[in-house]
Amino acid sequence: MYAGSEPADREPDSSARPPLVRELLLVVGLFVIYKLGRQAANGHVDEAYRNAGHVWDFERSVHLPGEGAVQSLLMHNETLIHLANTYYATVHFPATLLFLVWLYWRRPRHYIWSRRILAALTGAALALHLIFPLAPPRLLAAAGLVDTGQVYGPSVYGATPATDSMANQFAAMPSLHFGWAVMVAVGLIVATRSRWRWLWLLHPLVTLLVIVGTANHYWLDSIVVSALLAVAFAALRLPRTEPVRAHLPWLPTAGRPVPTPVPGTAEPAVPTGYAGARTYPASTGARR
Repeated sequence: MYAGSEPADREPDSSARPPLVRELLLVVGLFVIYKLGRQAANGHVDEAYRNAGHVWDFERSVHLPGEGAVQSLLMHNETLIHLANTYYATVHFPATLLFLVWLYWRRPRHYIWSRRILAALTGAALALHLIFPLAPPRLLAAAGLVDTGQVYGPSVYGATPATDSMANQFAAMPSLHFGWAVMVAVGLIVATRSRWRWLWLLHPLVTLLVIVGTANHYWLDSIVVSALLAVAFAALRLPRTEPVRAHLPWLPTAGRPVPTPVPGTAEPAVPTGYAGARTYPASTGARR
């Protein structure tokens, strides 16, 4: 990632900005394909619960911290857990959309790069949803966690996961909530120069605490999406731009004529001792 490709105080390079209508159609098309793909993953209820048991046992075998520890912290206060549910339900899509819109207008080169990363990450996540359906920890009896969305509200999921036609509740692996949040933070840090830009890392940090504390995702869901994002970063690098060179007035530039002397000014005399000067003998006609 090349953070210095476009200084924050320079006007955006409009030549790098793709056509707006094409981008709208592309983003909407990708979103529709993703939603249809998630719906296609519905119906694998038994497999999703079986995989959830395997994930839970694996996390305990490698001594990952229990998701219940985070949930117990949030549930100390009913207002806090309600805010966590609201953050989960309302921040995910709008934050990512605003991120892309701002990059499109202010940092076109960064927009193209970020859109490619998000598309690659979402495509990989969709494939994993189809291959590995996974029930979230709020639906796993062995986890002993509370479905905070259903108990405290608001919730974006139906009360009966097996018949939920609006969303696939068995697509917990990997967590796109966390993956998109990391991409938003990284994209804004790379595209801006403010000394406060590192505070954008609070977005994925809060998102991680929310998705785990509300029992919508396992720790492993965030670890897997981080690995996918790392591969995307390595494969799709932000293109470099030519560095801006300072203009030196005494050096001619391409396409610009060399300045000629002003009329009426005398050319500097060549010293007689100058190494490049040549002396010529008097002509023979002068001696005659």
